[in-house]
Amino acid sequence: MITIKEAVSKKELLEYIKFPFSLYKNHPYWVPPLIDDEMETFDKTKNPAFQSADAKFYIAYKDGKIAGRITAIINWNEVNDQGKRKVRFGWWDVIDDIEVTKALLQKVIEFGKENQLDHVEGPMGFSNLDKVGVVTEGFDEMGSMITWYNFPYYAKHLEQLGYVKEKEYIESKFPFSNVKPESFLKVKDLITKRYELTSLNFTKTKDIMPYVDKMFDLFNDSYAELSSFVAITEVQKEYFKKKYISFINPEYIKFVVDKDQKLVAFSIVMPSFSKALQKANGKLFPFGLFHLLNARKNSKEVLFYLIGVDPFYQSKGVTALIFNEYYETFRQKGITNCIRTPELEDNLAIQNLWKHFDPVIYRRRRTYTVGI
Repeated sequence: MITIKEAVSKKELLEYIKFPFSLYKNHPYWVPPLIDDEMETFDKTKNPAFQSADAKFYIAYKDGKIAGRITAIINWNEVNDQGKRKVRFGWWDVIDDIEVTKALLQKVIEFGKENQLDHVEGPMGFSNLDKVGVVTEGFDEMGSMITWYNFPYYAKHLEQLGYVKEKEYIESKFPFSNVKPESFLKVKDLITKRYELTSLNFTKTKDIMPYVDKMFDLFNDSYAELSSFVAITEVQKEYFKKKYISFINPEYIKFVVDKDQKLVAFSIVMPSFSKALQKANGKLFPFGLFHLLNARKNSKEVLFYLIGVDPFYQSKGVTALIFNEYYETFRQKGITNCIRTPELEDNLAIQNLWKHFDPVIYRRRRTYTVGI
């Protein structure tokens, strides 16, 4: 017998968060989130996403034992401003039982119908800075702190229930040895002179902070044309600034400004925390924080998390300035491997940025949709 309960209390949310820890126990490629971070994400008094979104957290039980979980999300900015009458689902984990998946998704559908929405899409989070997609290829590759991992049967469940592909994402990687500076040095010098641009590098987080709001504005502008994009709000900017920027190595954040100090491009790279998070197993204490700080300082793998260019400067070679700065930073730190986080398969502009580095696609993921 399958029963569904909405997780409301702190105790219930903790049970919700901890379920994948048992589902993926000792799995070599699953990367555990930090439990406290997940609790904050689902706390309506702390996460500013709830100022423009509603969410419900459901737990499935089969024969008295927890068998799955799912979050149903309505992003009201997306519904009201873009006219997309969509209910999202995310944080979906389940045993290999299609009836459990069906019961969980039915709660998402009911939530959508209650709010006069007409279709479901997922897995996805509250915003474009959240995790996205169910893995369809690349199950034998390590996950990351900014992606979900799942078993192969997840996609099969969705397809058997009539869900169809909505968006396809690719993840790729390349060894740092593939990066040949001659591929961007000449362009860098030409673009720098032609547009009077300057690269900004940092060694202290406090020097980055004055630019962060402008960075999020540029993020909104540079990604506005993508079909899946929902702009980051002012209150979300403050939240992400306080929560994440201070933990990212300042030397991994690069800005490009024009002669008037206007921000025209940015990029954020992160050290790989995957192995450190596996050792932490969801907890910062007593040793989790040590593992994370060690990875922050010594990881030889990096993830290209975000990159944005002012629409005026897109396709003008401005990223050559950013790649040049990263080349110097990575060379000094002994970086061996570069990983690209999920990118829309049809976002050819972003993919063209990497063509000189001969990246290899190692994982695919997608969101699925169905009418309700």
